[in-house]
Amino acid sequence: VKEARAQGDLSENFEYYAAKREKNQNESRIKYLERMIKFADVIEDRASDDEVGLNKQVDVYFVDDDETETYKITTSIRGQSLEGRISIESPLGAALKGHKVGDRVSVAMPGGTGYDVIIKGIRIDNSDDDIAQF
Repeated sequence: VKEARAQGDLSENFEYYAAKREKNQNESRIKYLERMIKFADVIEDRASDDEVGLNKQVDVYFVDDDETETYKITTSIRGQSLEGRISIESPLGAALKGHKVGDRVSVAMPGGTGYDVIIKGIRIDNSDDDIAQF
């Protein structure tokens, strides 16, 4: 910003405005990250290899729909159900946590409704997904 300001008339100085915009974006990102750190909850995963836990691919059979879907269990910041990732804090993720292949699990939904699923498969998935930009 200082270098761009030194180039003269600020009313027509594109470099100045571009640098100022980048500075504001960086400051906004810093504030966002500081808030994330301040309010972060550490999630411990003590699931064994044969139990549903973080970074596991889980094949889930939905009893009512007669369909099987595969999900990766993630933290809430990485959860995107449309991309096959669900948060371990979501109703489905929380219900599956700690269960094994063959277990029938009841998923409680807000409002008192729910549904049953059966765990058909569990695999470790250590692929590193990028954290979404804010």
